[in-house]
Order: sequence, then structure tokens, then C-alpha cells
Amino acid sequence: MPSPQQARAQASAITSGKTAPEVEAAPTSQLRELFDGPRLSPGQRRIAQYLIEHITEAAFLSITELADRVGVSQPSVTRFAGAVGFSGYPALRERLQSIALKALAGGPGEPDRGNELQAAVDAELANLENLRRDFADPDRVIHIGRELSRSTPLTVLGLRIAESLAEYFGYAARRIHPDVRLVTRGGSVAYDALLQSREAGGSWVLAFAMPRHSHETLQAVRVAHRVGLKVALITDLALGPLADEADVTFATGTGSRLVFDSYAAPNVMAAALLQAMTDADPERTQARLEKYEQVSDQHQFFVRD
Repeated sequence: MPSPQQARAQASAITSGKTAPEVEAAPTSQLRELFDGPRLSPGQRRIAQYLIEHITEAAFLSITELADRVGVSQPSVTRFAGAVGFSGYPALRERLQSIALKALAGGPGEPDRGNELQAAVDAELANLENLRRDFADPDRVIHIGRELSRSTPLTVLGLRIAESLAEYFGYAARRIHPDVRLVTRGGSVAYDALLQSREAGGSWVLAFAMPRHSHETLQAVRVAHRVGLKVALITDLALGPLADEADVTFATGTGSRLVFDSYAAPNVMAAALLQAMTDADPERTQARLEKYEQVSDQHQFFVRD
């Protein structure tokens, strides 16, 4: 009888092709999608939260009125508009008004915002919904999954807070790939590991970079290129120094409503690449999973539920 991992590997192969258009998200979800991408300061987060909670009124306020309601300066509102991708407050207000008018006209229903913990979950749900839309065309995930599968050894890089994501990916990838090398220390240690991986025949590095982005990660990505490795990057922003250095970037939102960020969407992105790797070489996947099940049974790795 196949293990749960074997069954999922057989049943969950990723297929190409776009799906039907998505139903437009609720106004609150649209606003959170608008505001959750950039890294906002505490003051800017206050502005964003006020707009989310009072969209049907706030969208029609002047910059002076909005600044007074939130308790910030007018320049702070202007900087906020720039931080979320608009040329100024008038352009932001125009976008807010289009969202507010749809809400007033009876658009998709608004969920109860609840308390701050529920709001944090709502933000992560929005991140996952954005990722779902990205997966409507999975060809890029399929392609990079094949490339990672062929890279022997395969190096997985995650420094500082991104270490946990790299550990997860590396643990799972070792079940289906013969040589996975985890790099969780920067500086000369990372340089040595990347050079050795390339000399051993590796061609790709999968790197994780989460806020706050470290110089060590940027330097390691540059070193990877210098020694002849290509870099696939899972991070929170599609633009910036790290994305500029990577060969391919998968940008996924992170939850930023609590003191420490949460990573639901990056974890799903990592799992999708693992799935693409299993699809790339199903015979190797099956053989390795069967062998692992035999070893785990022999040594009783797991509790029988």
C-alpha cells in the first residue's frame, strides 16, 4: 500500500493551462492585496488599517482630512501613497474610490474583520489567494521544478529567519532527490558550500529571502553566480536587489500584521516546487519514496497512528 507521500506524488501532478477567470475579490481583500505587498512603516500601517476599516468614507476624504483622521501629517500620507505604488495621493484616492463605489453598489460581501489575530489570518488568506491566481498558469513552476530536479547536487540556501523555509524544503527534497545540500550560514561558509556544489556538478541554487533581507543573502546569491550556479529565489518582493540578482524570482506575500512575519504563501510556493520536482522524474521519485518507506519501517521512525 503506498505511503501518503507516494499517493500524493501520483495523484497531484501539476498540469499546464490557465483556468477560468477569477471572481473579483471583496473590497477588503483588494485593499489588503494593495497594502500588504510593500514593507510599510508603523505609521504607514496605521493609514492602511484606517483605509481598510473605513473604505466607503475614507476614499472620498481630502489628504488633509485623511491625515487628521489617522493622526499623521500630510507628507506622511503622500509618502504612503508612493510606498504602495502610486504617483501621489490623488492617484491613490482614485483607486480607493473605484473600490469603494463597488462596495456601495453591493459588490462581494465583506467578511467580519474580527480581532487582530483574525485580521492577520485574513491577510494570509489574501496572500494565498494571490498565489492561487499566479498558479493559474503553472508553466514557470513546472520548468523550474525540472531544472532543480536535474541539478545534482541541488543547493538550498536560507539565512537568518529564512532558515526555517530552507530547512523544510531541504528535508522534503531529500526524499526525492539524491543530493540536496543545505546552506544556512553566510559569509565564507556559504562561499565554500556554493563552490563545492558547483565543482560537484550542481547547476542550481534555490534561495529563500524573507524580510528583513540580509546583506549575507545578497552576497551569497552573487557568489553563486560567480561560481557558475543559477539562482531561483523565493522572496516577498518581485523588485529589488535580490530579485535583480536571481535568474528567476517567485514573489509571494508574507503576513506582516503581527510582531513577527508569517509565511503561509512562501511555504505553499516551496511545496509547489517540490511537487514539480516529483513530476519531473516520477520513476526516481517512486523509487526513492519506496526505499525511504522501507527504511522508516525497518527502523520505526514514525508512530503508527
